[in-house]
Amino acid sequence: ANEIFDLMEKFAGYGFNKSHAAAYALLAYHTAWLKAHYTAEFFSGNMSVSSDDTDKLKIFHDDATQNFGITFTPPDVNQGEWRFVPTGKKTICYALGAIKGTGQGAIEALVRERKENGPFKSFFDFCARVDRKQVNKRVAEALIKAGAFDALEPHRASLLASVGLAFEYADTLVANADQGGLFDFGDSHAASTNEPELVTAEPWTLKERLSLEKTAIGFYLSGHLFDEAESEVRRFARQRIGDLKDSRDPQVVAGIVSELRVINGARGRVAIFKLDDKSDVIEAVANQDTLDANKDLLKDDELVVITGKVQNDRFSGGLRLNVQQVMSLATARCKFARFVRLQAHGTQLPVAELLREFPARRVPAPQPDLPESVQGLPIRVVVERRTPELSARAELELGDTARVFPSEQALLRCKELMPQASAQVVYGEG
Repeated sequence: ANEIFDLMEKFAGYGFNKSHAAAYALLAYHTAWLKAHYTAEFFSGNMSVSSDDTDKLKIFHDDATQNFGITFTPPDVNQGEWRFVPTGKKTICYALGAIKGTGQGAIEALVRERKENGPFKSFFDFCARVDRKQVNKRVAEALIKAGAFDALEPHRASLLASVGLAFEYADTLVANADQGGLFDFGDSHAASTNEPELVTAEPWTLKERLSLEKTAIGFYLSGHLFDEAESEVRRFARQRIGDLKDSRDPQVVAGIVSELRVINGARGRVAIFKLDDKSDVIEAVANQDTLDANKDLLKDDELVVITGKVQNDRFSGGLRLNVQQVMSLATARCKFARFVRLQAHGTQLPVAELLREFPARRVPAPQPDLPESVQGLPIRVVVERRTPELSARAELELGDTARVFPSEQALLRCKELMPQASAQVVYGEG
């Protein structure tokens, strides 16, 4: 009896019988075979099962695109289904059912109408044809934010502003279905069924478009907020997050803030967030002093440049970034760039107006006995003169008083005031 009990005790620690182990091995083999030979179908099935779990969808999406060369076509009201659908060996149509705020009934009604009466021709045609008891304004807005109408109309801001108008147009068609107007002759321009124009709206910036896309899908699908600034940021923050290693030396890292939360620690409040530069994501930690000094920068979807130490995190097993300094891109330009270059092209440049609107900023010294610092970049103007006899080029620096704070607003204003000047922030030797 003691011998039998000892065997049971040993097995109770951890043990599988042969049939159990064989079943798991066979299942693992089948799964790996499907993933290798039917990659698009494999990911489509897994993502369809997990369509309500954004975190899992992001993991599957990154695995498919980065390791297997799969391309996801964006959600499309004329192509998409409730589920993820493989449209080729290496392409998958993103599921309309994975868009937050839609619902299975609404998507199935949409797909049924499309299959019975053909593709939708416009946003107004869509609103007129779908069952509006199933597809309401909230569903239409979610589809717009996710980019499901981009093939019909890429101007998402105008579409979103036109939702109310489109549903009123659809109601008018229903109300006038059995009534004929005096001047209604088929497709005449005088017909009461002519679609109205979309509401005019200011186009969304890349940040606005991707942020709204993220609210609908759960992550950035058509691009990344880091794309817009990556080429410039790599001039001074050369280290990608995916290449970071444990180091005692401070490192300069840039990325997009996400999943920011503030907790109460033993030494005050602590900000914990993720920093993402497309190559990878790292968890970052900032103490209360750093958090208080950078409240406007440390928020979701903001691009920040961080100086900090990268260390192994014994809890997660990965790396952690201990934040020492946080900078906006404009402040980083002041620290790492040399000057702003403008091309004269034989015309007068309203530099004085630019300097009045965006002067250099004075930053108080951390200690009373130290001088205050100035954040701004000097301006250089390139002047060229060419005649049949000679050619001359000079680059004039306008002096310390002509320093501009190089924010995005300042650079945009520079393009408005001086469209031919080709404003350029110059790093290194320029």
